Amino acid sequence: MRAGVEKASGLQRVRGWFASLERTPFPFQEEAWANYTAGRNGLIHAPTGMGKTLAAGLGPMIEAMDVGESGKGQEITILWITPLRALAADTVESLQTAIDGLGLKWKVELRTSDTSASVRKRQRDRLPAILVTTPESLSLLISYPDVTERFRSLRCVVVDEWHELMGNKRGVQVQLGLSRLRAVQSELRIWGLSATIANMDDAIATLLGSVAAGTAVRIDAPDRKAIELESLLPDIIERFPWTGHLGTRMTEPVAKKIESAGSTLVFTNTRSQSELWFRALLTARPQWIGEIAIHHGSIDRKLRQTVEEMLRTGKMKAVVCTSSLDLGVDFWPVDQVMQIGGPKGIARMMQRAGRSGHRPGATSRIVCVPTQVMELVEFSAARLGMQRRATESREPVRLPLDVLAQHLVTVAAGDGFDEAQLLYEVRTTHAFATLTDEQWGWVMDFVKRGGPSLVAYPHFARVRQLEDGRWLIASEPLARMHRMNIGTIASDGAVAVQFVKGRHLGSVEESFAAKLKAGDTFAFAGRTVQFVRLHEMTIQVRLATSKRGTVPRWMGGKLPMSPNLADAVRIRLDEADRGEFVDAEMQRVRPILELQRRWSRLPRIGEVLIEQIRTRDGHHHFLYPMQGRLAHEGLAALLAHRLGGRGPITATFNDLGIELLSPIVLAETAEDWMAALSPDRLLEDIVAALNTGELAKRHFREIARVAGLLVPMRPGAHRSVRQLQASSGLFFDVFNEFDPNNLLLEQSRREVLQQQLEFNRLRAALVNVGQESLVIVTPHKLTPLAFPLWAETIGTQQVRSESAAARIERVALQLEAAADAER
Repeated sequence: MRAGVEKASGLQRVRGWFASLERTPFPFQEEAWANYTAGRNGLIHAPTGMGKTLAAGLGPMIEAMDVGESGKGQEITILWITPLRALAADTVESLQTAIDGLGLKWKVELRTSDTSASVRKRQRDRLPAILVTTPESLSLLISYPDVTERFRSLRCVVVDEWHELMGNKRGVQVQLGLSRLRAVQSELRIWGLSATIANMDDAIATLLGSVAAGTAVRIDAPDRKAIELESLLPDIIERFPWTGHLGTRMTEPVAKKIESAGSTLVFTNTRSQSELWFRALLTARPQWIGEIAIHHGSIDRKLRQTVEEMLRTGKMKAVVCTSSLDLGVDFWPVDQVMQIGGPKGIARMMQRAGRSGHRPGATSRIVCVPTQVMELVEFSAARLGMQRRATESREPVRLPLDVLAQHLVTVAAGDGFDEAQLLYEVRTTHAFATLTDEQWGWVMDFVKRGGPSLVAYPHFARVRQLEDGRWLIASEPLARMHRMNIGTIASDGAVAVQFVKGRHLGSVEESFAAKLKAGDTFAFAGRTVQFVRLHEMTIQVRLATSKRGTVPRWMGGKLPMSPNLADAVRIRLDEADRGEFVDAEMQRVRPILELQRRWSRLPRIGEVLIEQIRTRDGHHHFLYPMQGRLAHEGLAALLAHRLGGRGPITATFNDLGIELLSPIVLAETAEDWMAALSPDRLLEDIVAALNTGELAKRHFREIARVAGLLVPMRPGAHRSVRQLQASSGLFFDVFNEFDPNNLLLEQSRREVLQQQLEFNRLRAALVNVGQESLVIVTPHKLTPLAFPLWAETIGTQQVRSESAAARIERVALQLEAAADAER
C-alpha cells in the first residue's frame, strides 16, 4: 500500500495543477502516466490538439516526484526528440510550463543546429534534466566521448511526431540512436507520439525494435475531433481547366476570408507557392505590411522565430507557410487555416486543419482554395477521407547501409565500440533486424578501409582497432569533419542569400543560384530583391525597385496524390457518373463532369477509361488509372517503352491520368492495351524504360554523402553541388567497374525504384488494372479530363510563333464554344 500511496502523491500533484488551470486530465493521459510509471514502453496515438505532449512528459515527472527526485534537477532524465526545430522550441516552453506549475527544480533546454556553440559545449559537460533535440543532434551527442557517463541517469526518451520520421532515413537514424542509448541505460523507457496513420502497429514495431515492441502498449485518445472543410468556389468555372490556371486569381476571396478571422495560417504545398501568394496578398492589401508574414524552411532562422513568436502572441493577421508549420503546439491562437491547392493526402489535410481549434473539444476548420477547378473534386474527396479517417500508411525504411556506415563512424568517434556488441545493438532495430553477417562485414570493411576499391586511399580508413579489440575513430580531425556532416536530409545544396550590407535572409538551392545574372530580380522571404553577385556560396542582393521578379524553385515542387486520396476521388467521380453531386464542391464542378460524361464518360470504380483522340498534333491516348503522379510517372515510361516500337511517343502524366502522343494509333483493342499494361517482366521493362542506371547514378550522390564518401562541409570550406555530383559520379563509375558487388550501388538502384518510381505501387496498380475492365472511347474533341494533360504536353514544347499559353487559351475557348453550341 505504501508504494501505491507514494505513487498517488505525484499523480495528485499533477491533478492539482490541472485543477488550477480549470482542466481535468483526459483518461488517455492518465493511462499513459500509469503505464509509464509501471515501467512500460509505448506509443501514444492522438489527434492534433489533444494533449500528447503532457501525456508523455508528465509520466517521468510523476515518477520523479514519487521517488523524491523532483528537487534534484541535476542529471538528464528525459530526452525529447522532435523532427522540427520550430516544434522543438515550442516543446521546451510547454514542458517548462508544466515543470513550473508542479514546482519541480528541473531545467529544460534545447539543442539543435541553431543552438549557440557555448551552450552546446556546456551541454556536452552536463545535460539538463530534460533535453529537447533533433535526430541529427542526438547523433552528435553520441559522437562525443563519455556518452555512457553523460546518459547514465537517462530514464525516458520521447520521440515526437513519429509518423513524420518512421518512413524516412531520419527515422532510421533515430532507431540507431535509441539502440545505442539502450546499451548505455538498460532500463530506458521509450515512448512515441503520433498522429493518425493507418499502420499504427508498424509504427510501434519500428520505433521500439525487437527489445521492447512485443511488450509495448498503444494508447489511443478518442478520435472525436470535428473537422469542417469549406471551399472557396470560383465565380467562373472553365470547363477546360489546366494545372494552375487559376493562379492567384482567388487572391481577393482569400483576402476577404483572412479579414473575417483573427489569425490565419495559409498553407501552400511548396516554398515557391508561398512566395507567390505572400506577394499577391500584399499587393491586394498593402496596408497589411507588418501584419502578415511568410514562413518556410529556407528562410533565415531568426526571421522564422520572429514570425513564430508573433503568431504565438496573437500579433499576426496571417502567415503564408509550408509544411514548416504543419506541426504545432497547443497554445497557438490560430482561428483559421487555409489550404492553397490540393492537399494530396488525407493525413496532411487533417494535420493542417488541426492547427486551428488546437485544443481538446474544439472544432478544427480549414478553408480550401483551388488553383485548378478540378481540385474541387480533390477537396470533396479529402472531406470524405477525413470523415472515414482513411489516413495513409507510412512504410518503414529497411537496410539503408549508408545510414549504418555513418552510425558506425559516429559511435567510433564517441566511446568506440566492440564489434560483436554493436552488431547485436543494430540488429535490435526494425531497420536492420534482417541484416546478414555478410552485409555487416561489408559495412565494417567499408568504414575500415573504404572497401576493396578504395583501399589505396588512407582517408577512407575512418576507424581503427585498438589492442583490446575496440574500434575508435581514426583521428580527431576526421571526427570533427564527420560531426560537421552528420545527418540524412537530402538537399540540392544551399546557397545563402543576404543583403550586400550583411543581413541574412535565408538560402536558395544552388541550381537556382547558378542561373542568376547581375540585375536579375527574384522574390524571396517576402521581398523582391535584385541579384548583385555570387561570392563564396553566398548570393548578395539589394532591395529591388520593381516588385516583379521570378520565384526560386526548390526540390519537391509537385507533391504526389496519395493512394487513399486517389481512391476517394474515384468514389466521387463514380457518384457523379450516377448523377450524385453530394456537396458544394461537386455541384460547382458539375458542368465539367457532365460535359465529360456527354463527350466521353467518367472513370468508374472497377474500370480504367482510355480515350483516343486525333488532333493536328497526332494521336492522343489518354489513360486514367487514377493512381497518383508518382505511379503514373513510372507507368507512362513503361507504356512508352513497351509501345515505342510502333512509333515515337511523347508521354505526360498528372495525378489522374497519362497521355501518350504519337503519329500513329498505339493500340487498337482492349487486348492490346492489356498486354501493354501487364505486370509481367515489370522490373526488367521499367529498368530499360527509365534508364534507371542513370537515375541511380544521380541518386547515389545522397547515399555517398550519408555514407561519408562525400564531405560537403569541411572546416572553412564548402563544396558545391556540381562538385559533389561529379565526385559521386566518379565513385559510382569506379565501383561499377572495380567493385560491382558494392552494396551501396545496389541500395541506390533499390531506392530509385522504391522512392522515385514507387515501384511497389506501380506493380499493385497494374495488378488492379488486370482485374478491372478497360473501356476505350474515341471522342471527337479533347475532353475536360484530357485537356490538362494535353496542355501540359503543349506547355513543354515550342509552338512556332505562338506561345504555349496562347495556344492553350485559344483551344480552350474553341472547346468552350463547341460545348455551348450543343445547348
